[in-house]
Amino acid sequence: MIKQMLTYNEKFVEEKKYEAFQTSKYPDKKIAIVTCMDTRLCGLLPAALGIKNGDVKMIKVAGAIITSPFDAAMRSLLIAVYELHVNEIMIIGHTGCGVQGMNAKEMLELMHMKGISKERINLMRHCGINLDNWLHGFDDGSKAIMETVDMVKNHPLLPKNITVRGYIIETETGKLNEIIEPNP
Repeated sequence: MIKQMLTYNEKFVEEKKYEAFQTSKYPDKKIAIVTCMDTRLCGLLPAALGIKNGDVKMIKVAGAIITSPFDAAMRSLLIAVYELHVNEIMIIGHTGCGVQGMNAKEMLELMHMKGISKERINLMRHCGINLDNWLHGFDDGSKAIMETVDMVKNHPLLPKNITVRGYIIETETGKLNEIIEPNP
């Protein structure tokens, strides 16, 4: 499959199809979106939001969840804010997410079945990695998105004037539903 994609790429460049996508590194709409890596969102999300190449910074991670204030997605958001002039952040989960209900024990068993030895798994644990926590999914998509929104909003390196909001997109229709924080 990769070979077919590379063959297509050669023709794409030869025919100068890239010209339709040329833009600067700065997002025109000054928005960063953290969303899930789900294949259903590749075309649906931009279409549903009316965004085109160059409009936003798109960060894709499993479940649209930032797992730590020091993970690559959070680093990317900070770069987007400080280097690329982003002033709004959208965290967009979706219905039918595969991370919902994901079980760490089952994932570790799948790793073992694909050749990862118990010794390598135990080495990770001995290095201080809580694999059960790290590989665990979530039970409630809206709650998980709000936890990520909270982590981003309250990150010590993120300016307080940056808007951060959470949403769930319906994969069947593209309808975006904002998740509102409950009043304490």
